[in-house]
Amino acid sequence: MPVLRSLLFAPGNHARRVAKALASEADAVILDLEDACPVAEKRATRAVVVEALQRVPRAALGYVRINALTTEFAYGDLLATVQAGVDGLILTKVESADQLRTADWLMSQLERERGLPVGGIDLLPLVETAKGFSALSEISRASRRVRRLAFGAGDFTTDLGITWSSSELELLKFRGDLVLASRAADLEPPIDLAWIRLDDNAGLTESIRWGRVLGFQGKLCIHPDHIAAINTAYTPTPEQVEKARRILEAFAEAEASGSAAIRVDGLMVDYPIVVQARRVLEAAQRISGRRPVAH
Repeated sequence: MPVLRSLLFAPGNHARRVAKALASEADAVILDLEDACPVAEKRATRAVVVEALQRVPRAALGYVRINALTTEFAYGDLLATVQAGVDGLILTKVESADQLRTADWLMSQLERERGLPVGGIDLLPLVETAKGFSALSEISRASRRVRRLAFGAGDFTTDLGITWSSSELELLKFRGDLVLASRAADLEPPIDLAWIRLDDNAGLTESIRWGRVLGFQGKLCIHPDHIAAINTAYTPTPEQVEKARRILEAFAEAEASGSAAIRVDGLMVDYPIVVQARRVLEAAQRISGRRPVAH
């Protein structure tokens, strides 16, 4: 599974925007059956998004955001979208481990019936309510199909009555909670909230910076113009890669001679720094291995 730096939403019922998203440089495209899809069109759009993911050549992974299990649409969404060509499902408003286990069980039965690899379709929970954050520990351990979590800040701030400011300082604690819960459950680093102020590029840069500082692996994205900045920020630079290599080479040499603490480029290097260097090289390798998806 590649690093997911940018995950671009597109309304599933809007053919032009779906096509544009699938042709973008996003690491993953999320065709939406939830908030961006009108209620009257949700059922008819299920087959449309699956057909688009099966038909359109793309480099991005293809996800479908389905409606919450508490809605009348979720069961039909699952039946329609567990199909060849769909790389993953985004389950919205996850509030308990039982919800994830239910979705996982049904997905597994559908995969078996349809001759698909069981567990092959990713399940990405969107945590976006007070109940969801209260159950983070259980949610993060509920399903082996789940590789990472994502933060849905729009519904979260609405649920708690939080004013979502341009600085996003009021959300730092909750973003940190998501990173902590993910690490404690041995999941991949989570996906950060989307930036909703489309004309504020300085704010976007700061939001991305905080995501990197806090330990996210990527960011939800609601506009194609944001993809380049997100991908760049979440990709190790050549200088970072070269420094990581120097650290690992120097440390291996030092360790072989009986030392576990050395100086590299003015930095004190011991085992935690070595782990960080390995992560940089692993991320660079996974990103460089991104290939077109053939369906």
